[in-house]
Amino acid sequence: MITEQDITTLIGNTAVDNDGDKLGKVGQVYLDDETGRPEWATVNTGLFGTHESFVPLSDATVSDGTLRVPYEKAKVKYAPRVDAEQGHLSPEEEAELYRYYGVSMGTTGTDSTGTAGHADTTDRTTDTTGYADTTGTRSTGRAGYTDTAGTTGDTDINRHGTVGHDVSGPTTDDAMTRSEEQLRVGTEQVESGRARLRKYVVTENVTSTVPVSREEVRIEREPITDANAGDALDGPAISEEEHEVVLHAERPVVDKEAVPVERVRLDTETVTDQETVTDSVRKEQIDTDTDRDTSRR
Repeated sequence: MITEQDITTLIGNTAVDNDGDKLGKVGQVYLDDETGRPEWATVNTGLFGTHESFVPLSDATVSDGTLRVPYEKAKVKYAPRVDAEQGHLSPEEEAELYRYYGVSMGTTGTDSTGTAGHADTTDRTTDTTGYADTTGTRSTGRAGYTDTAGTTGDTDINRHGTVGHDVSGPTTDDAMTRSEEQLRVGTEQVESGRARLRKYVVTENVTSTVPVSREEVRIEREPITDANAGDALDGPAISEEEHEVVLHAERPVVDKEAVPVERVRLDTETVTDQETVTDSVRKEQIDTDTDRDTSRR
């Protein structure tokens, strides 16, 4: 179960679905009006995290600062659209969210504690932007703006607990602060593809020429001379004879041997491209209003 002590751990940290896939960053946590327990959280989803989706915390858990919810990523992404900037869920909006997620109804009405929500001024809330609840029982904020109504009585300080934050009240100075949003664009490393080496066997015909030799029969005749007359007259004068000569020839012999020829490996190199990111930012403008008495005596 998510407790109030887990709120500061959750806001700004990662939320994952039931399979451990990343949903986005936790933006705000909504508290139950009656019990003060965390009931809902908003998760920044969509392109660049520009959309906030509501997800119930009744069956969620926290581990090492990571919020795990028992729903699939698509279920959270396509939750009913509720304006998270209003800082408070109406009973109708909460009922619609309960029906979508298939969970039982809780107490009606919840307030937010987060990085963007301006709190409802009649219910209990915690807001990290520091805009405190002016009539609730207790309120804390990261910026240190404390609740001044209901605890300090008629203390002479403004509703934000600071001097010079706005232009009304007994403790303001003669200046106001103008703020604006700034676009900060970074990068994250994601898996874009995989490459692998695969070895397979192909067969090709190789032709090679090799010289071969063979023996052929050749008849040699020599005249009878004094030197060979004895061999010629040896034996009968007339007879039948047969002589046999063995002929030899060479033939090609093929032998195959597998030998290593090269080594192949995969390597990566980093290529830098330029991408243009466009988003909208808000900023405050200050105008002057002058009240003059145009009547003359």
